[in-house]
Amino acid sequence: MTLEFALTRNEQPAADDVRQGVLDEPGFGRHFTDHMVSIDWTAEGGWQHARVEPYGPLQMDPASAVLHYGQEIFEGMKAYRRADGSVWTFRPDQNAQRMQRSAARLALPQLPEEDFLEAVRQLVEVDEAWVPSGGENSLYLRPFMIANEVFLGVRAAQTVRFMVIASPAGPYFAGGVKPVSIWLSREYNRAGKGGTGAAKCGGNYAASLLPTQLAVAQGCAQVLFLNEEGTDLEELGGMNVVLVTSDGTLITPDSESILDGVTRNSLLQLAEDAGHTVERRPVTLAEWRDGVADGTITEAFACGTAAVLTPIAALKSTEEVIGDPDAPAGPVATALRAQLTDLQYGRAEDPHGWMVQLTEAR
Repeated sequence: MTLEFALTRNEQPAADDVRQGVLDEPGFGRHFTDHMVSIDWTAEGGWQHARVEPYGPLQMDPASAVLHYGQEIFEGMKAYRRADGSVWTFRPDQNAQRMQRSAARLALPQLPEEDFLEAVRQLVEVDEAWVPSGGENSLYLRPFMIANEVFLGVRAAQTVRFMVIASPAGPYFAGGVKPVSIWLSREYNRAGKGGTGAAKCGGNYAASLLPTQLAVAQGCAQVLFLNEEGTDLEELGGMNVVLVTSDGTLITPDSESILDGVTRNSLLQLAEDAGHTVERRPVTLAEWRDGVADGTITEAFACGTAAVLTPIAALKSTEEVIGDPDAPAGPVATALRAQLTDLQYGRAEDPHGWMVQLTEAR
């Protein structure tokens, strides 16, 4: 049975002019809407007390399990305003299902898909005025789950809280999409075999922060991780990676320690729809190096919810540079990015029924 949500409106919402100022220049992840969703879970009672409430700080005991053992997971998704004023989101069922898989890996309870979707709908409905319009603006949605039992023993928590918060977001690339260079990490790994690499949990991202700092110090936008053996491509700190061959084939690494990216899967499906061959398999660093050298690999790109698709011009390390840092974006990456964003904003047909309407036109 789907949970019933109680609504407590924020009695001190942001003033209209303050909200409009945020919508005019939202940035990313810096401003938040007036409300948030919370659902509690206990081992005895299951999911309960679903509510939409004023956005604000959490009161948390210092001994809460999440603060000591990192038992938490999250998702990232967006809501898009169309030209008619209606608001839609993109493949929320995939986020809900991935969160269930992450929960299983982190010994957290699995929120039913219908309750996940309703939580998102409830928050967007009450805070619809915060959904920006124009360009590639959107409302970024952050569902997450934390273990909040007050207990210092090393075991799965018996009380948990699921929440959704929202943040207006501008285009990831304010000056337009430009190819980037990325740094190859040989000293650090993002995840290992049997670890949490396929789960969307904070620990994976925390592990990527130092290597990312080192990448930025080398003039690169992101870091690419290899497998434990140092031979195969895995993923970037927060994005999947795809290579494109001279015959139009798209190749993406396949590994149990890679996050199953919703954006990546969608781009690959659109590529298949357009007649491209898609290969999901182990991809060695040598294959990328040799393919660029002999011309059989012509493009590379990273993809994820925030940036959608980022062309990769070059892969750098202390030993070599694969690609040309000054290379322009390739035609396959450019076309796929445009096709996906047009679909998300309602400018193109949605043949797979990926878009889900959250509010009516106005």
